[in-house]
Amino acid sequence: MAAVAIAFYAVRGKDAAEIEELFAPLGPWQAPLFVVAYAAGTVLLVPGSLLTLAGGALFGPWLGTAVNLSGATLGASGAFLLARYLGADWVRKRLGGGIAKLIAGVEADGWRFVAFARLTPIFPFSLLNYALGLTRISARGYMGATAIFMLPGCFAYTYVGHAGRAALTTSMDGIRPALLALALLAATAYLSPKLSARLRRRSAADSSDGS
Repeated sequence: MAAVAIAFYAVRGKDAAEIEELFAPLGPWQAPLFVVAYAAGTVLLVPGSLLTLAGGALFGPWLGTAVNLSGATLGASGAFLLARYLGADWVRKRLGGGIAKLIAGVEADGWRFVAFARLTPIFPFSLLNYALGLTRISARGYMGATAIFMLPGCFAYTYVGHAGRAALTTSMDGIRPALLALALLAATAYLSPKLSARLRRRSAADSSDGS
């Protein structure tokens, strides 16, 4: 709902203050309720990027990152546990043959595979959470790797949401965050695959040493 409302106001040319006024009645409950809404949206397969952009627009880059990461981790954990204990057949039908490759990757690399997937997504975020519930990775390893390795992308998209809200104004003060957001996204897109590749090389080296 937050993402839809922000998009609607942007199209109508409303400024950032009016967007904030829309959510002001929630008072101090804004952040915790957004975490719950984000988690529920993740379980319901709402695109994570939309939710993260909304969080950045509402709460700014710092609190927004904390709120978004909390909601994403909570939702990812919920989807993981639902798939593990209740929805295995549904997930297998949605993924088809792709589930075998995913399971093989987790069997080979464990939590590092989750790190690869979070840094350079190979499946849509919401569906990946369910898919990983069918693997043998521990819930602790999954949740830890998810929270840590989602952070770079989470911050980048949160800042884009913040910058988009600022850009609804016509002053240069609104343009500067938007330019910084573009630079941040470019840096994240450049560095995340490199970090993922480094983790993969380390995993391969560990496997060689253990054999």
